[in-house]
Amino acid sequence: MDMSSLIPPLVGGALIGLSASLMLLFNGRVAGISGIVGGLLTPVRGDTAWRVLFFSGLLIGGVLLRLVRPESFGASAEVSAGGLALVAGAGVLVGIGSRLGNGCTSGHGVCGISRGSMRSIAATMTFMATGMLTVFVVRHLL
Repeated sequence: MDMSSLIPPLVGGALIGLSASLMLLFNGRVAGISGIVGGLLTPVRGDTAWRVLFFSGLLIGGVLLRLVRPESFGASAEVSAGGLALVAGAGVLVGIGSRLGNGCTSGHGVCGISRGSMRSIAATMTFMATGMLTVFVVRHLL
């Protein structure tokens, strides 16, 4: 393994940790994407602007990265229109499921584990195992 191939994921992970820390420090909130977007679906006066800005930043950042460094997305970036709809639908289903379970992958996986929450560790292990099982079923059984 080439050591230079480890740098982008390490930098990405550091940026995720930094942004989650800054969110907690300056906004007093956990950077749980499903909770942030869920709050947009049921807006509360005075609690919407930061959610819109946060979510917009995620979308704009992804679009800019795709324009500037399309190779960052690897082979999955060449998704057909139908495949893109499937990926978007899967994302919506994950969001709905995480809201029903009162948590989300980013909130538990980044913020909860970093503070040693046993609930977050259990939740993260559960959704990782479910994701692995889903990939196995789709790739090998269907």
